[in-house]
Parts: sequence; C-alpha cells; structure tokens
Amino acid sequence: MAQQSSNRSYGWVWLVVVLAAGFWLFLYVRSQHGVVTIEVAKMERQNLTRTKSTNGRVIPLEDFEAHAPMPGEVNQVFARLNEKVKQGQQLVLMDDAMARKDLATATAGLASSEAALKAMEQGGTQDERLSQTADLNAAMTQVQQESGALAALQKLQTEGAASANEVAQAQQRLSASQSRVAQIQQRKTSRYSASDLSAQKAQVAEAEASVDAARAVLAGVDIRAPFAGTVYALPVKQYEFVQAGETLIQVADLKKLQIEAYFDEPEIGLLKDGQTVTIKWGAKPDKEWHGRIVQAPTTIVAYGGTRNVGECLISVDDANDDLLPNTNVTVTVTELRHEDVLSLPREALHTEGATDFVYRVVDDRLVKTPVVAGVTNLTRFEVLSGLGQGDVVALQATSETDLSNGLHVKVKP
Repeated sequence: MAQQSSNRSYGWVWLVVVLAAGFWLFLYVRSQHGVVTIEVAKMERQNLTRTKSTNGRVIPLEDFEAHAPMPGEVNQVFARLNEKVKQGQQLVLMDDAMARKDLATATAGLASSEAALKAMEQGGTQDERLSQTADLNAAMTQVQQESGALAALQKLQTEGAASANEVAQAQQRLSASQSRVAQIQQRKTSRYSASDLSAQKAQVAEAEASVDAARAVLAGVDIRAPFAGTVYALPVKQYEFVQAGETLIQVADLKKLQIEAYFDEPEIGLLKDGQTVTIKWGAKPDKEWHGRIVQAPTTIVAYGGTRNVGECLISVDDANDDLLPNTNVTVTVTELRHEDVLSLPREALHTEGATDFVYRVVDDRLVKTPVVAGVTNLTRFEVLSGLGQGDVVALQATSETDLSNGLHVKVKP
C-alpha cells in the first residue's frame, strides 16, 4: 500500500515538470512571435577611397618608327624582336643603288642650275663674254675711225673742199657707231632682267631641295637606333621588297611610358593632376603597375563612334620593360581618399527624399537614425555624423521582411 502511494507521488512530480516545461516553451514561442532575424554591421574606422575605372592605351614617351624611304629591297635585318638595342646600333639596311643614282642625278642638276645663275649674274657664259668684248672693241675702233673721218671732213668744209652733206653723212655714221658701242656695253652689263635672275634662282633652290631629298633618302636606307630601347615591332625580313612608307622597325624605351586613358564625359569632373592610378593589362593578369595623372582632360572628343570622352594622360612610374606599347589596359583612378574615418557597408544606407538614414539596433528594436554621408564607393560609405563608433546597424533581414522603425529584431548568429 505504501509502495502505491509513493508511485503516485512521483507521477504528480513528473506531471508538474512536464506542465512547467510546456508553459515555459509556450512563453518562449510567444515571445519570439513577430521577431525578424537580421544581419548587422558595426561602425568601424577605415581608410575609404572612391575610384573610377576605364580603358586606355600604352604610349611610349620615346618612340622610333622607321619607314622605307623609297621602294626597294631589304638588304639586311640586324635586330631581333624584343632585343634591347644601344643608341646608334644598326637595325636595318636597304639596297642603296637607286638612292645613290638619284643623288648623283640631283647633284648634277644643281651644278647645272648654279652655273646658269652664275653666268646670268656675270652677263653670260665665258664664251659669250669673250664674244661681247670682241664686238665692243671692234665697235669702239669703228667709233674712232668715224670720229677721225668726221674731223677731216669738217676741216675740208672750212676750206671749201667738202660739202655740208658729206659732213652730215659722216656725222650719221659716227652716231651709228656710238649707238652700237652703247648697245654692246648695255648687253654686257644688263643682259638679264631681274625677273630672269629670280626665275633662275628659283631653279637653283629647287635643285638644292632635290639634292637634300636625295641625301635624306640615301641616309634613310641605313636605319640605326636614335636611342637605347627595345625592338617591339619588326614586320620585315631580309630580301623582302617593300613599298615607300612601309614600316620597317619600331623601337621604344619601355621604361618611359604613359597611358592615354578615355573617361566618359560625366566622369571627368573629379579628375585632377596628381591623382594616383593603378594599371592592369589582360595579358599579365597577376601584374599591376602604378602611376599618376599628369594631364587631366581639357576637352571632350568622340571615341569609338559611341562615346564622348575626355582624354587623360597617366604616367607609368614602375615600368620595367614589361608593358608593351599600343596595348590596351584598364586604369583605376583614386578620385578621393579619406584616412581613418567611420564607415559602414553601403547596404546599410537608406535614402528618403533628401534625407539619408540607417536603422540602428537598440534593445532588439530598430531605430530610424538620420546620418550625414561623406565619401561613398561601391562597398562602403563614410558617416560624418549621426552615429558613433561601435553602434550596430541593420543591413538586411534574412527573410523578405522590410526593415522599419520599431521593428522587433534579433541578430543572426
């Protein structure tokens, strides 16, 4: 009988325990009803930057591109692609037979033009001047003779031995001889007019230009490096025939490079000289170069038929023969950088009209808190006022529930 009483007592104890546990479970479930689980972030101090990326093209500061000065054959190619060459080193040699022939022809033409000009300035060639001198001497002798004859007739006239008509005829012959002397003297000193001399001088200048051009062509067949650099393009081979103007070789100093970058028109307002830049090239994805803006955009130009861009020049401060000219790269400019500022993930920021705010977590409730945002980039924003270091703000709910002021929340573990 005592055993039965004891069993009933234990049964009541277990019943009370079960009922109490059920009651507390009921209270817990009830307390958790309407609670939204959220992800949060704390206010932290960080260095915050805002960047802008675009495409660009590598441009050598020292670039040498040699072209064929005339149609002809490539005699020898001394350099190799990617070879580092010294200043003055021979690179390519073309056949120079035609160039030498053209120079000889031009030199002969210049000598002929200069001789003709000299002859004109002296009144004619040596043979012409000798002939003119002989003609002048003969004419002057004739004048002397006619002058003597006239004097004799004039004396005879005074004695009545010569008529006035004879004296007049002698005078005419003397005048004719004197005119002949004057004509020869004028031809000797002023045979060519100023326009004749000007035309001949123009021919001399043209001949000189032809000689200069021929010399340049001859010099151009022997191509040498104007500075120390790297051969980055070599499109010709030995014995290949090339047309005038074709590219033979390109050399650049790959330690002295710039980037010509193209920023879309709305993005150029914050670009300034001196801003830091990182440079990436798809051919070397693990490599990064660095530089600065050396010339911010000054005008807008059409690019690619679909974009209006500002062209920006960027230095490459750590180029080391590992970035090739004319390659396409991606540049990222740091427009703004604020050191050690309070910031939050960008998804915490909400905007309503002209007001920015966040939902601060206070005692398991959300409190709508206005803030003043500073620098904003793709991931974070600077908090200028409205919050303090260590404050916890809501990012988003784990469910589809919208965040709102006063919402009862719990933080996702």
